[in-house]
Amino acid sequence: MALVDIPGSKSITARALFLAAAADGVTTLQRPLRSDDTEGFAEGLTRLGYRVGRAPDAWRVDGRPEGPAVAEADVYCRDGATTARFLPTLAAAGHGTYRFDASPQMRRRPLLPLTRALRDLGVDLRHEEAEGHHPLTVTAAGVEGGDVVLDAGQSSQYLTALLLLGPLTRTGLRIEVTDLVSAPYVEITIAMMRAFGVEVAREGDVFVVPPGGYRATTYAVEPDASTASYFFAAAAVTPGGEVTVPGLGKGALQGDLGFVDVLRRMGAQVTVGADRTTVKGTGRLNGLTVAMRDISDTMPTLAAIAPFASGPVRIEDVANTRVKECDRLDACAENLRRLGVDVTTGPDWIEIQPGPVAPGEIKTYGDHRIVMSFAVTGLRSPGISFDDPGCVRKTFPGFHEAFAQLRKDIAG
Repeated sequence: MALVDIPGSKSITARALFLAAAADGVTTLQRPLRSDDTEGFAEGLTRLGYRVGRAPDAWRVDGRPEGPAVAEADVYCRDGATTARFLPTLAAAGHGTYRFDASPQMRRRPLLPLTRALRDLGVDLRHEEAEGHHPLTVTAAGVEGGDVVLDAGQSSQYLTALLLLGPLTRTGLRIEVTDLVSAPYVEITIAMMRAFGVEVAREGDVFVVPPGGYRATTYAVEPDASTASYFFAAAAVTPGGEVTVPGLGKGALQGDLGFVDVLRRMGAQVTVGADRTTVKGTGRLNGLTVAMRDISDTMPTLAAIAPFASGPVRIEDVANTRVKECDRLDACAENLRRLGVDVTTGPDWIEIQPGPVAPGEIKTYGDHRIVMSFAVTGLRSPGISFDDPGCVRKTFPGFHEAFAQLRKDIAG
């Protein structure tokens, strides 16, 4: 059995950094994720004048409920979607002029539903080049609050950004959501806001956030469930292979732990305990049809092991994966075809036929999840390489070393 120490959750670390910056007092984050995305978020806060102390296993943030400590700042968001969406929203609650830009990859990713909602709330926000994309400038004068309508059908991060903003407004927010993808990530946000002293109410499709600010706290970041999916999948495709991830159990905040239910349906043996989850390969992997709208970050993980199933694997309701770090649906299809696998796709689905996997080079598109997913394929099929293996630094800089150790532990 392999006991795998998964780094902290990227999603939780990003939300915790926002909440800590907005809270009244000093917050300590225990076991935050240290990766390109989260370091970029922390550096963005520093550029905005927040004090962020980063020790190896804990980060301390001096909160500023009144907003950034500087009147002007230029913030580079790197590749981080949470950085690129959350920090302009945080800055809007302050007073000053704040410019945000990002990598070419992040510049391509959409922002418009969020920036429209911020403008509807009276925020002076200007896109410098393409409308709805970075770079952008926020001329902040605080946010009054009120009612706003939001389409979160492309990304739940739009809704999370507004929820996090709500307590910093003068009168609170009522957010009517017309569409929502990846709903479990919103539940993470609401649970974390509660830990920082704010209770969000829900009335059907309307989220009600009170004013009054956040309270500083000590917050432990749980392991990243999306990252854990590669290790769980590795166990599932290895007869007799067993992987246990401590820190992710029945009380976990992250919806992506639901990926183990997909593996269970396929024939793996799954045990979810109070504070750990174990997956064991049984030597069989059944085909299935599964909707993954709520756990779409794990779609590439399933696609990468689908050729080893006994029947077709069809993944549905994942249109939002087309606007991630790359078009993940097409990237999975193209790479599987490179490996000789029969694949068909539609606007929001992919269907993968079982069959032999040939050696080949994976085209990563600079997307960490493509690399980590197809590393699992490589457990069963030798000769798989990557054109940019280093892009895993976005969320798990030590992934290749950890996966090589796993290979020794469970595959022999």
